[in-house]
Parts: sequence; C-alpha cells; structure tokens
Amino acid sequence: MPLFRYTARSREGARVEGALESPNRAACVRKLQAEGLAPIEIVESGGSLSGAPPTASGPAPIPARFRGARRWRPSALAAFTRELGDLLGAGMTLGRALHTLAQRRDDPRRARLFEELRDEIVQGANLSDALERRSGVFPSLYIGMVRAGEAGGRLGETLARLAGHYERLAAAQEKARSALVYPLFVLVVGGATMIFTLTYVLPKFTAIFDELGSALPAATRALIAVSRGLRQYGLWIALLLIGAMALARRALQTPAGRYWRDRALLRLPFVRPVIEARAFGQFAATLGSLLENGVPVLRALAIAESTVGNRVIAEAVRDARERVTDGATISGPLAAGGVFPPLLTDMLTIGEESGDLPGALQRIAQRYEAELERRLRLLTTLIEPALILLVAVFVGLVAISMLSAVFDLTSGLKT
Repeated sequence: MPLFRYTARSREGARVEGALESPNRAACVRKLQAEGLAPIEIVESGGSLSGAPPTASGPAPIPARFRGARRWRPSALAAFTRELGDLLGAGMTLGRALHTLAQRRDDPRRARLFEELRDEIVQGANLSDALERRSGVFPSLYIGMVRAGEAGGRLGETLARLAGHYERLAAAQEKARSALVYPLFVLVVGGATMIFTLTYVLPKFTAIFDELGSALPAATRALIAVSRGLRQYGLWIALLLIGAMALARRALQTPAGRYWRDRALLRLPFVRPVIEARAFGQFAATLGSLLENGVPVLRALAIAESTVGNRVIAEAVRDARERVTDGATISGPLAAGGVFPPLLTDMLTIGEESGDLPGALQRIAQRYEAELERRLRLLTTLIEPALILLVAVFVGLVAISMLSAVFDLTSGLKT
C-alpha cells in the first residue's frame, strides 16, 4: 500500500505533518478529515506533490494585502464556492483544487487570484488568512465562515452552506432587477416621448400660431415657453442636471449622506416594506449561517451588521451588539431598539428557548425572502400604471393646450 506524507491543520489551527498508508490520495484525504485534520498538501512517497507543481524559482512570496480586484458579485462567489467545495468533496486537497481552478483561462484575473491563493496554501497558510488578505474581493461574512469551518475541521460543509447562501442572495437580486426592468423601460420611453414632443412636434404648431398672430391661451403660452427654453438651453440644462447628479452621488457616498439616504428611504410608504424585508432576511440568513458554523455571537453580530444594507437598521444591530454579552440572549436587545418587528424578535425568543437559534434564524430568513418577493411584485404593480398615467397626463396636457389654441383661432376667424 502506498505511503503518503501529508501536511495538515488541526481543529485548533496547529500545523501537523506525518505519514499515512492509504490505497490512493482520495482515501488519504478522507482518512485525515475523519481525524479532524484539514489537509494542505499530500505527497506520495517518491511521487509528486498533489497540489500545484513546484517551479524552479520557488514559491511566490505571500503578499501583505491584495488590492488587485473588485469585490465579487454574489453569483460569482456562489459559483467559486460551489466548485471548490465539489473538488474538495471529490478527494482533492485544497492546493490541488485551487490549482485546478487556476487552469481555467476564461477570466485571467480570477485565474491569477486562484494561483496566488494556491501558492499561499502550499506554503502553509490557512485559507481564511489568504482570503482575509483579499478582503476587497471576499466579504467579511465569507472570511468569517471559512475561518470557523477550518477551526472545526468542517471546511467542506462550510463551503456548501456558503454556496447556498450566495445562491439565494444572487436569486433575490435577480428577482429585484427583473421586477424593475419594465418600469424603467416605461420611464425611459416616456421621457423620450416628452422631449421629442416639446422639441420637435410643438415648434411646428408654434410657427402656425405666430403667422396668425392671435392671442393664445395661458396654458399654450406656458407650453411654448418651455419648448423654446429646451431648444435654446437644452444642452446647458442637461449639463446642469449631470453636474447636480454627480454632486448628489458624491454627497450620498459619505457616511452622513448614506445615513440620510437610508433614513429617507425608510420613510417612503411603499419602499420601506421592501427595504425592511430585504434587510431582515439578509440579517437572519447571515446570522443563522454564522452561528450554525460555530462563530461566536458577538463576532457573528458584527458581520451580520455589515450585510443588512441599510445604515439605520445596521445601527440598531450595533446598539444591540453592545448590550449583548456572550451567553446572553439576542432577542431582548434587538426588541429594545424598536427597529426590528415583534414577529422577528418573538421567533428569535422561541429559538433561544428551544436551543435551536440557527434553525429559527433560517426560518425567519425564508419568511422574509417570501415577503420580499411579494412586496416587489406589489411595488412594480403600482409603479407600472403610475408611470403610464404620468406619460398619459403629459400627452393629454399637450393635446388640450394645442387644441384649445386651435379652437380659439378658428372661432376668431369665423367672427
């Protein structure tokens, strides 16, 4: 039976080296995982490294911090995590799995990232430490769960949970984008129709009215003034609007601006339920996954705070975290803040009393995911006819203004 020399990490994070007889590498990996060890690299006695092949120049140095890429979208994180988990489940070591992903050249930047991760793992680094040096790419939730999975010797299970979490998040975002496609289309077409009418159609009537020289109704004169203003100063108006939007966007990117925006959104009647359903569902799903993976309560609350997507709700989570100590309940401080609804805190209380807090949080997340989908359908159902009505009102005002002027002119000619 072949002899395999291995390097692995224990549940406490200690580096472990040794030798093991096994029929093949996959069986060796399974045997190490059964002993609570996370294999880093495995070398068959007299064979080659099962991870990336060594090069003459030696392994690449571990960078202090990675700044070479943007944060991945949930769909990209879900695909990477699912593939990595499947490769580990098939018996590959972590180094070999990352080496396999790095061979895919469909995205050179991601391939380079996988190569750097692989090199650090082969040199003995933990996956969580390597990911943390790339915190611009991987969110804190991802890094925290991977660290907890490594500590508990359950990296494969953790990756499966992470993949499911980001798949659900990507699906929710896709539903939101799909729900807003038609309203945005109506808004763009309606705006283009208004500009075309004011800058092209209306001037033809204005020329006729000027030739006749009759007095026009006040509504018609106002509409003609708007049309002339757009034709004469349209470029300056567009530049002014673009500058104002750029300044507003810059102001909203500051902490005070983001807080003001999030508070203002929570005051809108039909928008607030959508934002709350998304924030509460994301909070419950994140916190439940972290607690189920063994992350301490305070650390889990800190990570969940950064994922809710609304500064006002995040502030309520932060205040609750300051009142929570390890071993204390979560539902009480959350209820005291007055932001989280009684339904959520009551379900949390039941989960704490039954000893199944992660399960209760997952049920809360499922409830609010369904609520988010329902609220999005309701919002788009209201937005679509409202935009169509807005365009119809504008067209009607233009038609009435023009027809009233025509009727006044024809009645003057008869007399």
